[in-house]
Amino acid sequence: MTTQTQTQTETRYERGARALAEIDGAAGQAVIEALADIAPDFARLVIEFPFGDVYTRPGLGLREREIATIAALCAMGTAGPQLRVHIRAGLNVGLSRAEITETLIQMAVYAGFPAALNGLFAAREVFAETP
Repeated sequence: MTTQTQTQTETRYERGARALAEIDGAAGQAVIEALADIAPDFARLVIEFPFGDVYTRPGLGLREREIATIAALCAMGTAGPQLRVHIRAGLNVGLSRAEITETLIQMAVYAGFPAALNGLFAAREVFAETP
């Protein structure tokens, strides 16, 4: 089955679960499992909307989507755990440590030095945990 045919026949949930596994691996599954006892419906929404609908759209590759996600989470300044998950995801989809670092440095211009510093410290933690 080709990827195009596979995408057309998969449900949003199936497409999202596949994308989540490809992008976030075990970290993504851990987030879904952590929601199981408090908000299983929200876990399903996380799989279906961002991963089943948005990440699988044509137009941007996973590398570009993760650069955008890392930048946005860094700029928010309130999403440290999610930023760390997506820094790992960035590495998982082929971003280099240098590309992630440069993305976070770029945020100093648009989101301020504190946001960039926090992003860089989050990256340092993830890089230390990742071979």
